[in-house]
Amino acid sequence: MKTSHRIYFQNAAHMRPLDDRSVDLVVTSPPYPMIAMWDEVFCSQDAAIGRLLKGGDGMAAFERMHRRLDRVWDELRRVVKPGGIVCINIGDATRTLKENFRLYPNHARTLQYLQQLGFHALPDILWRKQTNAPNKFMGSGMLPAGAYVTLEHEYILVLRKGGKRVFQTAAQQQNRRESAFFWEERNAWFSDVWFDLKGSRQALGRPEVRARSGAFPFELAYRLICMYSVKGDLVLDPFAGTGTTLAAAMAGARNSIGFEIDPGLAGEATALLSATGDFANARIHARLARHMDFCTARAQAAKPFKHTNVHYGFPVITAQEKQLLLNDLQTVVACGSNAFEATYALAPQARFCQSGDAPGPQAVSAHAPVPGSCSPRLSEPRGTSTCQMPLFSEPAKSALAVRPPAEAGDYHSAKP
Repeated sequence: MKTSHRIYFQNAAHMRPLDDRSVDLVVTSPPYPMIAMWDEVFCSQDAAIGRLLKGGDGMAAFERMHRRLDRVWDELRRVVKPGGIVCINIGDATRTLKENFRLYPNHARTLQYLQQLGFHALPDILWRKQTNAPNKFMGSGMLPAGAYVTLEHEYILVLRKGGKRVFQTAAQQQNRRESAFFWEERNAWFSDVWFDLKGSRQALGRPEVRARSGAFPFELAYRLICMYSVKGDLVLDPFAGTGTTLAAAMAGARNSIGFEIDPGLAGEATALLSATGDFANARIHARLARHMDFCTARAQAAKPFKHTNVHYGFPVITAQEKQLLLNDLQTVVACGSNAFEATYALAPQARFCQSGDAPGPQAVSAHAPVPGSCSPRLSEPRGTSTCQMPLFSEPAKSALAVRPPAEAGDYHSAKP
C-alpha cells in the first residue's frame, strides 16, 4: 500500500493542480483575522485593511480580511467531493482599537460564508486551549463591569458538501471497515469539547519563522483524519504551513496535498515529512497499547466482550471494530520537488496480536516504553517478528526536538 504527499507553494485561492470534486477531506487552520500577528500578511494583500485598522474601524477591517479567506473557501466548493468533509480550526479574536475593546467572531463569519456556498454545518468541536499565563485576565481585574472573559478555546468547524458519503462497492466497504477506530476512541473523539490537546507557541530554528508561527497540534489533525476519512482518501490543507496536516495524513495511510504561499517554509515542511515515519508508528502503537489497557481494565471489572478483531485477535466492543487494522509506516521517500511517497505494512503488528480472546498479563501497556517497531515482514507468519530497529532514529530525534510527537505544531505562514 502506498500514499503520495505534496505541498505546492502557491496561493490556495487558485488550486489548479486539483481536479474538480477530487478531495475527500479538508483539515486546515487559516490565519485568524484581527489577530495582530497576522496584520502584515493581510495588509500586504489589501492596503485598505491597514488604513481601516489605523482609523479604528475594526469591523470593516475584519470583513476585508475575511474576504481574502473567502477566495480559498470558494475553491473548496469546487474541489471537495459530494459527501466530503471540511474541518476548519479557527479562533475568535479580541482587540482594542481607539480604546474600544471588542470580540471579532471569526468562527461565525467563516461558518456563515461556507453555508452560503452550500456546505452543510455539522456539530462542531470546542478545543480547550488553556493558557497558564499569569496576566491572561483582561480588563479591570477585580472590579465589576469592566472585566472580560478570557478566550481559552478555539473552534473546529465541521461541514459537509451535500448528503452523507456512500460507500458503494464491496472493496470500498471493506476499506471503510479496516479504517475503523476503537469504541473507546469514538467516545473521546466525538465529544464536543476536547480538553486533552495542548496548544502552545514552539520555537522553530529561524526567528522570522517563529514570528509568524501558530500552534497546531499533530494530534488534532491526526484525530480529525481518522474520524472523517478512510485509508487512501485525499486530504487537503490549503494553509499547509510546515505540513503537519500532511504528516498526519501520512500517519493515517491517506494521501495528501497542501498549499502554502510562503516558499520559505519548504525546509521545515521537508524536515517534518521526512521524519513522519518515526512518530507516526509511535502514535499507532500507542493506540493499540491503549486499547489493550482498556481491554485489561474491562476484563478485570468482569465486563463482557462480544467480538474479536480478526487481525489482532484481541477483544473489541462492537462488530464494526472486527476488521480494524492500523498499518505501520515503513518508508518515506522524496519523489520530486516537495513531494513524498509512503509505503505501509499490510500485516498487523505482531507484538499486539493475541492468541486468546482477551489479553493476558503479557499485554503491552500504553504507559510502558516502546522499545522498537515490531511490524512483521510480509513473509513472516503472524505472531513473529525479527525487526530490531529503534523506534526513533537519531536524525528524527534531532528533527523532532522542536516539535515532539505529542504536540507537533503547524506553523502557518497565514497567507491566504
